[in-house]
Order: sequence, then C-alpha cells, then structure tokens
Amino acid sequence: MAGTQAEKIYDYITDEGEERSCKAISDDACKEVSGNFFKNVLNGASTKLAEQLVSPGTTLPWIFGALGVPGGLAGALVPVKDAGSLLPQLFVSAKIRAFDRRKWFWVMSAFVQAMSMVAMAFVVLNSGGITAGVLILLLLGIFSIASGVASLAFKDVVAKTIPKGKRGQMLAMRATTGGILTLIAGVWINTTVKSDGNIWVFFGLIITAAVLWALAAIIFANIKEEKGATEGGKTPVKELTDAWSFFRKDANLRNFIFTRALLMAIPLAQPFFIIIGRQEVGSEVSSLGIIVVAAGIANIISSPFWGRFSDKSSRIMMILVAALGIVNILIMASFPMWAGNLKNIYTFSLLLLIQVMAHGGARLSRKTYLVDFAPDKDRPLYVALSNTMIGLFTLIAAGFGVIATLFGLQIMLLFYAALLVAAIILGLTLKDV
Repeated sequence: MAGTQAEKIYDYITDEGEERSCKAISDDACKEVSGNFFKNVLNGASTKLAEQLVSPGTTLPWIFGALGVPGGLAGALVPVKDAGSLLPQLFVSAKIRAFDRRKWFWVMSAFVQAMSMVAMAFVVLNSGGITAGVLILLLLGIFSIASGVASLAFKDVVAKTIPKGKRGQMLAMRATTGGILTLIAGVWINTTVKSDGNIWVFFGLIITAAVLWALAAIIFANIKEEKGATEGGKTPVKELTDAWSFFRKDANLRNFIFTRALLMAIPLAQPFFIIIGRQEVGSEVSSLGIIVVAAGIANIISSPFWGRFSDKSSRIMMILVAALGIVNILIMASFPMWAGNLKNIYTFSLLLLIQVMAHGGARLSRKTYLVDFAPDKDRPLYVALSNTMIGLFTLIAAGFGVIATLFGLQIMLLFYAALLVAAIILGLTLKDV
C-alpha cells in the first residue's frame, strides 16, 4: 500500500501519465522509481540542512570568531572545502567504476562526514585560538574528501535510478525540502545565537549536523540500485591519461567545464556582498541567522522552478542563471551609491537572497546537464574530470581577492560580472541534451 501511495504521489508531482516514461534507465530500475525518488528527497533534505548548519561560508567563520581563531585561518575555510571535495575525484572514479553498485560509496562517505563532524564538535568544546582553527581545517579537509567521493557515487546512482527528464525535479525537491528545514533552523539561530557566542550552542549545531549525515547514510543505503557496468577499472595514471583524452577530443565537454568554471563567479561574489553590506548597513548584517534564512527562502522559492526548467533545458538554464547573476552583481556593486533610506537590512537581504537563488540555479543546472550529457559507462570519469578541473580553478580563484585589495570591492564585483558574460557566450556553444 505504501508503495502504491508513493507511486501516486510521484506521478502527481512529476506530471507522469498512465504510461510511465523511464528514459535512460533499465526496466527493473523503472519499477523502483517512485520509492527511490522519495528516498533521494529525504536524503537530500538531511544533507542540505546539515550543510547549512556547518557551512564554511556562514556558521564556521562565526564559530572561528567565537573561538578566537586568527582571521587568516578563517579565510581558508571555503578553499579547503571546495578543493578537498573536488581535486581527489579523478583518482577515485576508477575505483568506483569497479563496483556494480555504487551507492555504498556514498553511504561510507556520509559516515566519514558524520564522524568528522563529531570530532569537530569536541574540538569546539575543548580548544580555542589557532589550535582549534588548525584542527577544524584538518577535519574539514577529511570531510571534504569524503564529500568528493560521495558526489561521484551520487551522480552515478541518480543516473541509474531516476529517469532522464525527472532528475532535475528530484534535485529541486531535495533543495526545497532542505530549504524549508534550513529556514526553520535560520530563524532559530537568529533568535538564539548571540554575537558573544555560546560554545554549547555551537557544539549542538555541529552534533546535529553529524546526526543528519548519519541519517542520510541510512536512507541512501535503502535506495534500490540495480547492478551496473564494472568494466573500466584503471590506475590513476591511466585515469589521468584517459581523462585528458576525453578533454582533448570532446569539445562539448571542454566548453561545459569552462562554462561551469565561469559560473563559479556567482558563489565567489557572495562573500563580497556580505562585506559591502556590513560596511553600508552596519553590524545587523553580521547576524548568523540572516544568511541561513536567506538560503532557506531562496531554495524554497527557486528550486521547484529551477528543477522543471533544468529538465526542459539545463543548457538554457545555465545561460539564464548567468544573466541573473550579472544583473544582481551589478546592482550590488552600486549599493554604496544608493540613497540613504534605500540602504537598509531589507534591501540588502533581498540582494543576498537573489544571489543564493542564482547559486542554487547554477548548481542544479550544471548537475543535471552533466548527468544527462555524460555517456553511461564513462559517467564517473566525466564527473571526476569536471570536478577536478573546477577544483584547480577554485585554487586559482583564491587569488582573485587581490583585485579587491588593489582596486576595491566594486571592481572585484565587476570582474565577476565579466566572468559571467563569458559564461553566457560559452554556454551558447553547448549542445542541447
């Protein structure tokens, strides 16, 4: 009965007719689509909330401040998170491909992430200053490497269990459900966590994130995954050689990777939004909860639309998101010149919310495009190559901050807007999939 109800709800949500379409997955996998769809959504709700509770862009810098960690270490949080999760993937993809069921890589990675969070919580409770900063960065590095392995496995499992044309909607429902929970958490943080900090509150946030990762692992372990191809196991050197061959020969893959790299301008610009906002409207912007609330609202509002859009054309969606990012970044660059009565916490929050929405659209569109575009048997390699290249770009992008130092924050934002113009130009060359 539960299975029948799940199928009815799935059909209603995805506008499925009497004849279920199962493009790009096996007949056996088609029978499990509705159950796998909702398990994926529940799994995503847990991970999305956990990510916001221990975010390198919001809560962790706040915790660093409460612990007296030097600012230089706080600046390393986002690069450690991104590079740690992206760079090692090319060396892991061949190992994953040697197994006929890949979901267990995600499950094991999630448990490693949960244990990293538990260790981090006790670091917060028992240390401070530079010691706490170094230990948290090390644990974040371990967490991020596990995240990279999970990312590879996730895309492959989705491609085997969710039909083409429904994947964007599933990803959107994960983000929307997680967004609702994030909104609730943000309101709680905003009313509970004070600027002077309460170590036990921070401990509770991180432990909650650990529990959510463990719960997500249990849910993902129950996804019904059919056996897949296992050919293609290689050494890292052979993997690098083959990846370079794909990169050289597949012009569309090259254009996608460069487009994705340029779209990184959207999240890279976000910290500069916070800096300008604090300068113009005061310390109210520094409230920990407001950014979490903005992320939650942005996901709730935008994810259903982005999901259906990406299933129609993830290529056009990347172009649209880049255009939205350009407009919003240019508006933010002009924020210091606004009339005094217009520069307030509400107008700033709106711009921040739009930026978070654009980031969510960029992530969802490029994930959907890559899963739909990559050949079945080489999908892990395509994903790993793309992520590794973006990891390298992230390391380069860490030096972009010198532009702000030399020329000011407005010029920095104009630079990111220019990168998004290039993303639109490259996006127009991509194939429709």
